[in-house]
Formats: sequence, C-alpha cells, structure tokens
Amino acid sequence: RAEAAEQKIMDIEEELKVVGQNLQTLEVGEEKTIKREEKSQEEILDLVYKLKRSEYRGEQAEMNIQRLNVRIDQVEADLLGEKYKIKKVSDDLNQVFDDMINLSV
Repeated sequence: RAEAAEQKIMDIEEELKVVGQNLQTLEVGEEKTIKREEKSQEEILDLVYKLKRSEYRGEQAEMNIQRLNVRIDQVEADLLGEKYKIKKVSDDLNQVFDDMINLSV
C-alpha cells in the first residue's frame, strides 16, 4: 500500500513537473505575444501618423495648385490685356504711317 501511495505521489509529482513546464512554455509564449502586440500597436500608430501627415501634405498641395491656377489665370488675363495694348499701338502706328503717306501724296 505504501508503495502504491509512493508511486502515486511520484506520478503526481511527474505530472506536476509537466504542468509546470507547460505553464512556463505558455508564459514565454504569452510574453512573446505581448511583445508582438506592442510592436504591432506601435506600427499602427506610426502608420496612422504617416497617413495623417500624407493627407495634410495632399491638402496643402491641392491648395497650392488652386493658388497657382488662380495666378495662371491672372497672368493669362494680363498677357491678353498687353496683347490688346500692343495691337492698339500697332494699329495707331499704322494709321500714323497711312496719314503720313496720304499727306505726302
């Protein structure tokens, strides 16, 4: 009977040892999982930050494009105005030449 009890104790101790090893393995796995999760969270935060920065730069670029388009329209309008002025001066000059020719004839 004592031998059976002693064998039972040894079996229980062996089982306890295996359970302890399994628990230790699970704890190590849990630590690794926590570290991976923390790293993943950091990566997510970094990606969110990069996304917001990219969105901001995109908005700034769009505003710059709009300002440049307005400036292009202004320059084109100014150029057209100058072309009309040159045309008027050219027409006036032609008229003066025609008048001079007519006077000399």
